[in-house]
Amino acid sequence: MSLLSDLNLILAPFDIPVETGVFSDVPPDEYLVITPMSDRLDLFADNEAYMIVSEARLSLFTKKNYIKRKKELTKALQSGGITITDRQYVGYEHDTKFHHYAIDVMKEYETEEE
Repeated sequence: MSLLSDLNLILAPFDIPVETGVFSDVPPDEYLVITPMSDRLDLFADNEAYMIVSEARLSLFTKKNYIKRKKELTKALQSGGITITDRQYVGYEHDTKFHHYAIDVMKEYETEEE
């Protein structure tokens, strides 16, 4: 598994369009963009890494009240085994009329044997 696949699985029941990197279509009134941030090797022994720490940012863009959706996403992410490292209101975009709320997440994975 990977963080991106785990996030897409967790977010699927929300019926919110989700894309990675940038939203490529005409944006609806609410959507999510997943931006991968890091994918580092960790927990070393015998010159080999045994853990991968993957981090990403979920950017919620909504023309609605973002607070209810923030709470729903937080609960689902935590229930799905994802660690939330930061949450912040990025701001209101006057030109698009979207609220932008960011949730930074991470998850540790064991390295796969070849």
